[in-house]
Amino acid sequence: MQHTLEQFFRALRAADVRVSPAEAIDASRAVAVTGYGDRTLFRDALCSTLAKSAEEVGRFEAVFDTFFARDAAPPPPPEGSERDEPSEEDMAATESSPLAQAVLQGDSAQVQQSMEEAAARAGVADIRLTTQRSRLTRRLLEEMGLEEIERIIANARRMPNGEGEGLADRLDQARRELFALAQQYVARQHDLYAAGSARELREERLARKQLNADGGVDPVDYQLMQALVKKMAKRLATKYARRRRAAQKGHLDVRKTLRRSMAYGGVPFRIEWKVKKVDKPSIVAICDVSKSVAAAAQFLLTFLYSLNEVVDRMDAFAFSGRMISVNDILDENGVEGSILKVLQEIGFQQTDYGRSLQDFADQHLDSLDRRTTVIFLGDGRSNFADPRLDIMKQIHDRSRAVIWLNPEPESYWGQGDSVMNRYARFCHVAKQCGTIEQLERIIEDVLRSYVPH
Repeated sequence: MQHTLEQFFRALRAADVRVSPAEAIDASRAVAVTGYGDRTLFRDALCSTLAKSAEEVGRFEAVFDTFFARDAAPPPPPEGSERDEPSEEDMAATESSPLAQAVLQGDSAQVQQSMEEAAARAGVADIRLTTQRSRLTRRLLEEMGLEEIERIIANARRMPNGEGEGLADRLDQARRELFALAQQYVARQHDLYAAGSARELREERLARKQLNADGGVDPVDYQLMQALVKKMAKRLATKYARRRRAAQKGHLDVRKTLRRSMAYGGVPFRIEWKVKKVDKPSIVAICDVSKSVAAAAQFLLTFLYSLNEVVDRMDAFAFSGRMISVNDILDENGVEGSILKVLQEIGFQQTDYGRSLQDFADQHLDSLDRRTTVIFLGDGRSNFADPRLDIMKQIHDRSRAVIWLNPEPESYWGQGDSVMNRYARFCHVAKQCGTIEQLERIIEDVLRSYVPH
């Protein structure tokens, strides 16, 4: 039964119900207390240890009902047949096939057990794609012993005077019912295990989708990508919050320990540890919201604003012709609705990086310090206006790091009205960032740079 529980945990993970090793151990211990006889008690014991929210409870119940469902095995031969119970001759003819004997006798428990054992050998639980259903159904039936049943049917039809026709007809009917039963079983395994794989494949595709591609982002994909960005941000927040907690466990501080022990006659009743200081990132995001970069800007802001657990301060600015602070807009409308508000205020203007940098210098330059990472998102195309490299140098000199994310390939930098190659001289990092996968990797590099010291 432990193997069955492990497969159930795997099905829950595929349905996006997080099951950690510790939670799996707790669930196994709970089931050991409640037992398996009472289905409702068994389900409640698992649910109380594995589902952490109302949404997860709903997914848990759906997975539980599907996983522990059992299809009805083929019924015994109909009453219209020559005899209801298999004869001794029939049992002798099917002696080489326990499965054939089970279907003739109507032993549904034996058929179900045989199917589950065969499914384990055939690897049905490893299904990933809908196109695998037919192949795995046939493989499952082969592992159950379908070929032996087909051989018995062929031999029975070759018997003289039609003596084996009745047995052949009953086994042929049972074979069709077994095929339908196997199809249902494989379809259920697909629903349990392949749904998560399909979602992962879709997320992988969306993570690599170019944000500035022709035609933009499909509205359906847009919602999924927003959820994926938040999921990535949560993963990074969990990872780097854990690292900060670990930094509180330092080495023994001998000086403090001895000083504390003076009150106890030199006996070190209170141990003092050296605490590693971990800086939280202070991030300033400056986003070009012109048409070609607006989608990437929204995903960047979504990513950064989802990192509130590990970011000390986040200031966001947006520009096309002029630059404005969008902190209040983000607070009032959320990241999803903020871009439209920003475009209404500063959109549809001719992009001017130099003028925007001057606006930033007037508003925020004095607040930059050696703990601040400045992240630019833009294509660096300034319509042949003055790029104000002097302000870029000031930002570089005042900040901990300047990172420029450009949706365009590096081969385009410096071509036409692009001054990206000139801005790159004042950036610690300047990279192409046209997908949310690249965005995650770069943001993680930023978080990693704030190490314990």
